[in-house]
Amino acid sequence: MKDLANLGKFEDPELTAKGEARAKVSLSKPETLWFNTGTLCNISCTNCYIESSPTNDALVYMTANEVSDYLDQLEDRQWNVREIAFTGGEPFMNPAFLDMLGRSLVRGYDVLVLTNAMAPMMRPKIKDGLVELVETYGDKLTFRISLDHHAPHVHDTERGVGTFDKTVAGINWLASIGARLAVAGRIEMAESETEARDGYAALYAKHGWNIDSRDPGMTVLFPEMDARVEVPEITTDCWRILNKHPEAVMCSSSRMVVKRKGASAPAVLACTLLPYDPQFELGETLADAERDVSLNHPHCSKFCVLGGASCSA
Repeated sequence: MKDLANLGKFEDPELTAKGEARAKVSLSKPETLWFNTGTLCNISCTNCYIESSPTNDALVYMTANEVSDYLDQLEDRQWNVREIAFTGGEPFMNPAFLDMLGRSLVRGYDVLVLTNAMAPMMRPKIKDGLVELVETYGDKLTFRISLDHHAPHVHDTERGVGTFDKTVAGINWLASIGARLAVAGRIEMAESETEARDGYAALYAKHGWNIDSRDPGMTVLFPEMDARVEVPEITTDCWRILNKHPEAVMCSSSRMVVKRKGASAPAVLACTLLPYDPQFELGETLADAERDVSLNHPHCSKFCVLGGASCSA
């Protein structure tokens, strides 16, 4: 059935449905370059925005050499980013992932890993490699673990029975080697942000995890992303009305590199949240990706402008 909630909206990259000038965002201050290491994951989540699963290889495994090529481009383009971030799928499914981490860290970047901290990360060879990286680079490497809720039964509703305990075991192991930890969760519709952060604080205290539940960069609480929900389009006047600046929106400070199944080379996207929408694919190089981005999707409105969320650390 065709979605009717935003019928007529988010169709023209220049104009809204009402004919007003659509807001655009420039890459004004690059801070983070993301790599999607592939959409394969060890689990299937109910509301995964990227549809990761044990069978979805729409975004195939990137290689360490491809990552290095973009790190070279960063230096050539003088973006001066501070952070290299990895997401999936589950990054630890990619056979070259430890090499990718090492190549990024040795160049001096802060490195962020989004992971569910489950079986792919807990393989002996991976654990040995992570121990070495944490010992060498310390807090330059951050693990942001997906823990959708502080209550096990709520988390397991999204990710599968027993996943909460497996993720907790992974976090406990990371904590035991002195890794820098963060958590990514979701705010349930019936729960306030204050209640959510209180719940996470209690969970952290129970396990002795050094994570600040009040710091939005260490406990990241994402709004639900449902393109079927009606949202307003963002016009150029919205910056003034909302008292917000384009520089606060994620696509002003980040880009994401993916490799599509069957493609000869990776591509650079405007947004980590929209891997399948062709209008947000900017080209194969970082030079291509320096152009402005039209906020022409419901996620741009609800998630980034109105929700104020950011994927960066």
